[in-house]
Amino acid sequence: MPKPPPDAYQEFIKGLWRDNPVFVQVLGMCPMLAVTNSAINALAMGGATFFVLVASSFLVSSLKRWIPKQVRISTYIIIIATFVTVTDFALAALVPEIHKELGAFIPLIVANCMILGRQEAFAARNSVRLAVIDALGMASGFLFALFALGSVREILGEGRFFGLDLFGPNFEPWVIMILPPGGFLTLGLLLLFFSWFEERKKQLAERLAEADADAKVMPR
Repeated sequence: MPKPPPDAYQEFIKGLWRDNPVFVQVLGMCPMLAVTNSAINALAMGGATFFVLVASSFLVSSLKRWIPKQVRISTYIIIIATFVTVTDFALAALVPEIHKELGAFIPLIVANCMILGRQEAFAARNSVRLAVIDALGMASGFLFALFALGSVREILGEGRFFGLDLFGPNFEPWVIMILPPGGFLTLGLLLLFFSWFEERKKQLAERLAEADADAKVMPR
């Protein structure tokens, strides 16, 4: 029997939470650690990656019938690089200060294994609709992870959020949080929390299943 088509909602949730590209698959670590020293930088990089992933998945899925298998990977890279170039120029024109902060990490979106992986594993094998939904979920999950890391680092490392002071002049910022070691530390703590939460949810589901099974076998 042929496999049933994936459910659209489940595909979206998969990327956003269950198979989050950062907290579960641990992909895209270069921008994750390099540009998340503030919430606005994290949001900008996440937004740029969001656009590139969704646009690339749409185009790859639309053209999959006409892309020869022998050159599919190079074709995907050309498509991704095209959208990265558009994003780079748009950021330089619209928000030059943020573009300067992100620097070379915008062109490096081309090398993000999450984006290329979604083209090969999903966009090239499914309909345009499902490819876009999958890309929206994965991109949202990546954006969420970057924003969470950038927010924590900015709040603890500078005592600010989006440039606004939170704790007053007496606050002593944890300078290490805006340095690379702080990025590794924060990421490790977020991964630990994510794993703990998933394990607790799994244990709760198992207990509920056991209780339900016991209720069914109890004599009336």
